[in-house]
Amino acid sequence: MPERSYGQFCPVAMAAEILATRWTIVLLRELLAGSTRFNELRRGVPRMSPALLSQRLKELEEAGVVERVPVAKEPGVSEYVLTAAGRELKPIVEAFGCWGQRWVSSKLSLQQPDVNLLMWDMRRGLKREPMPQRRCIMQFQFSGEPAATRNWWIVATPGEPAELCCVDPGHDVDLYIATDVRTMAAIWMGHDIVRDARDAGRLMLTGPDRLVAQFQSWLGLSPFATVERPLAA
Repeated sequence: MPERSYGQFCPVAMAAEILATRWTIVLLRELLAGSTRFNELRRGVPRMSPALLSQRLKELEEAGVVERVPVAKEPGVSEYVLTAAGRELKPIVEAFGCWGQRWVSSKLSLQQPDVNLLMWDMRRGLKREPMPQRRCIMQFQFSGEPAATRNWWIVATPGEPAELCCVDPGHDVDLYIATDVRTMAAIWMGHDIVRDARDAGRLMLTGPDRLVAQFQSWLGLSPFATVERPLAA
């Protein structure tokens, strides 16, 4: 019997043997969000080692949750695609997120914000409708971060997926955002708002007035930001 087996016929125990291993639910979150390439998945789970990511993908493949599909016109390249069993996990993963947003203290969840994950999620959640119908570039500068992760750029081009860069893409910047990672994460998670952060001096926006005014609309929010939290006792 495998060491991680609960040795029970209960469906809850059998499902937990597949889904309750370290990083698995987080990896499923990223797959359900649309990432399919290995490098995309790495960006969505930046603190997961490549070796462990490969191991978890193999385990999910063996369990029939994902399948590896060759990419047309790209010999030797594969994508990880959720099967019907994997797609059925969507409400379960969403329930994890809703529970965490509702019951885990925001002070606890913001103790160690991950700038890599934050920027990857913000790129994915960018709202294109309020943005000008041309290429727009936002540069984020995070105080207190090491030089390698201090500056980020989001490039939004009409008709194309938004691009996240940690190296200057070489185009004129439309909007500069200067803040710290905790403040930006709090805004993204719905625990703070742009106006309050600016008034308190924790967020500085530099650019044309119209773009500055629309920043909150551009940014969008975490899928769980609107989950209501219980009233304080």
